Amino acid sequence: MTEHPTNGLNDVVHQRHRLGILTIAAESKRVEFGYLKDALELTGGNLSRHLTVLVDAGLLDMEKGYDGKRPRTWVTITQAGRRALTAEIAALRALVERHIG
Repeated sequence: MTEHPTNGLNDVVHQRHRLGILTIAAESKRVEFGYLKDALELTGGNLSRHLTVLVDAGLLDMEKGYDGKRPRTWVTITQAGRRALTAEIAALRALVERHIG
């Protein structure tokens, strides 16, 4: 008996907003907090909480700094984050294949 594809889903990554954060971060060198907030339609506090979970899991790095005089927060996906995202996509693809094949 083969393992069911849902066993490959990662609870940290699979949550919809965190999956969105990781996919956006994987598409660019680094992404700014405000962009993520707008793109994912999250409040600042909600986004901050999701970022904390991903940073604590080692899937993102967070950098605080300034753009001129304005404080900014940028996130970058780590190699572990890329691997986790790739594994999540593979598990989702396998699940879809079971139902369309």
